[in-house]
Amino acid sequence: MKGFGGGAMGGMANLMKQANQMQAKMKKLQEELATREYTGTAGGGAVSAKVNGENKVIGLTINPEVMKSGDTEMLQDLIITCVNDALSKVDSATEQQMGKFNIPGIM
Repeated sequence: MKGFGGGAMGGMANLMKQANQMQAKMKKLQEELATREYTGTAGGGAVSAKVNGENKVIGLTINPEVMKSGDTEMLQDLIITCVNDALSKVDSATEQQMGKFNIPGIM
């Protein structure tokens, strides 16, 4: 019965401990990323959107000068562009931070 409590079993316990530690670190990082805010802009800053790390729009600013043109389609395009820009920043930040864990097949 030599080998019990050490060897392969001890290695497996160590591996599980490391996996649990990594999972805790990933959860903490995900919670931190969710609280961050990201801003996207369009039209040279004429429209800006602020989103959080949970991909929720939390703010939208439209320069009053854009409204004067009366071009609804242009305004809609600017809003879509700035929101997508902000969401892209969330994705990039998440990918960059999660990539630090270097787990094949995850990111």
